[in-house]
Amino acid sequence: MLDLVIRNGLVCDGSGAPAFRGDVAVRDGRIVAIGEIQGEARETVDAGGRVIAPGFIDPHTHYDAQLVWDGQAQPSLEHGVTTVMPGNCSLSLAPLKAEHRELLGATFRKIEEMPKNAFDAGLTWSWESFADYLAAIKPRLGVNVAPLVGHSLLRLWVMGLDARERAATDAEITQMRVLLAECLDAGAVGMSGSWVDIDHENRPVPARMAEPAELDALCATLGKKGGILQMVPEFWDADMLCARIDLLADLSRKHGISTTFSPLFDSNASPELVGIALDRIRLQSAHGARVVPQMQTRPIDLSFDLGAPMSTFATLPGWWAMTLLPHDEKLAVLRDPERRQALAAEMDNFFMPIGLQIDFADAYVKRMGTPDAALMGRRVGDLAEERGCHIAEVIIDIALADNLATSYGLDAIGHNDDAKIAKMLADPLIGIGAGDGGAHVTNFATYGDTGYLFSRYVRGFGAMPLETAVRKLTHDVAQVWGLRDRGLLRPGYAADIVLFDPQTIDRGPEIAVEDLPAPGFRYIRRASGIDRVFVNGVQAYSRDDGYAPARAGQITERQSA
Repeated sequence: MLDLVIRNGLVCDGSGAPAFRGDVAVRDGRIVAIGEIQGEARETVDAGGRVIAPGFIDPHTHYDAQLVWDGQAQPSLEHGVTTVMPGNCSLSLAPLKAEHRELLGATFRKIEEMPKNAFDAGLTWSWESFADYLAAIKPRLGVNVAPLVGHSLLRLWVMGLDARERAATDAEITQMRVLLAECLDAGAVGMSGSWVDIDHENRPVPARMAEPAELDALCATLGKKGGILQMVPEFWDADMLCARIDLLADLSRKHGISTTFSPLFDSNASPELVGIALDRIRLQSAHGARVVPQMQTRPIDLSFDLGAPMSTFATLPGWWAMTLLPHDEKLAVLRDPERRQALAAEMDNFFMPIGLQIDFADAYVKRMGTPDAALMGRRVGDLAEERGCHIAEVIIDIALADNLATSYGLDAIGHNDDAKIAKMLADPLIGIGAGDGGAHVTNFATYGDTGYLFSRYVRGFGAMPLETAVRKLTHDVAQVWGLRDRGLLRPGYAADIVLFDPQTIDRGPEIAVEDLPAPGFRYIRRASGIDRVFVNGVQAYSRDDGYAPARAGQITERQSA
């Protein structure tokens, strides 16, 4: 007896081969047959001609904390994602000694922009080792997890607070290699690092204090264990990015590992950067290196408010300092005429050195604690013109009247030439990723890459056929990351399956939801066109019924495990 048969679908198996009409059969969480299936099953689903594809794989998330209280990693499943990779950017939540929990928490909250009250309320901190962290999240998993261990965490465990100050000694590097091997044996698929991130005190994260010999030694361990290296480079500077690509290529060839970096980011601030980077990757690939850039498909819809520190103000020191103040002191600053004038002048000279171009005049009133119909949705620049004042005055005055509960939005940042991006995404060297799920929860909705790939670049621009888009989201990722039995519809493979309508799959609207483990809201993006999602043969999400109570998610295995 079969457990599940999905009949009458367009089977798009993840390999890139032409799709075909057929059925998919599942038993004991595994695919057992594909084609015309005979025999009875405990459950039969009529696909009605919809696409039957492998579950999508998201290679860049920060669900480390969210998985502690939400094993479904919402909203990933409703976008067809069945496997997520947390632990990016040198930051995981383990291995971690008890005395370093607050330090890591402050760093994680700063970089990934998660509200402190939610972070503190949701974490029980019942672990120290990487194995114990995985044991803590495993019982509630409704999605598969392929975790990375953060390089910053390895340094902090071995070196203590010195990890933030200096290079490691040979003996400390040896200890880090042993610890990394333990994490890989426990279930990590690789290690993440960063060349750019800064902590809550605006200091480089510990991974950035490592000398090249340390990274080389850790990559030797990755090579022996079959793990991947993920890095965040200086993605806004073409020369620095090419230098980092060369370094990753050297590590890849020397140790026989796959390397990946994110994001590969296109903007008007540096329109030639992606082309230059791709030329360098082609050169290194021709010489045997495996360096895979991750590019998000969607533009960024940014949100900001004056109630908490946000990356939007990272290069505006006056605004940043103001957001760090207690609430009452913040109100006093925003009401002080001289301080307001200084904040306005600072906004006039605003720039972001990371390839983003932001004009605060284009911001609009997105959310209010006490909604005002006359203001909701209005553009800040238009309001400033009507009031005869500076845009900073408008932002401040509306926020003050709303006790700083007002959120402002800036839409479609970063993607300025869809035709160019369509060509980039179709390049076989470029992976789909850099989505940041679980991070920046009050700053922008991080999901929508999968649906946007199909709606904008398959249906809209015809940049690639359906089969190629599915392959980029499934088999390509599984191959790069070395995931065992994932990313294809094949007999013997895990039954991670998504059923979707190729004509309507898309990213849905961004909404504010109050589902954090403490009072407050976060922005998420709904999806459209996703009918059903199965994780290891068990329905995890459906368009009609929403999220299922089943918890069939697993910690994925590496090919070499």
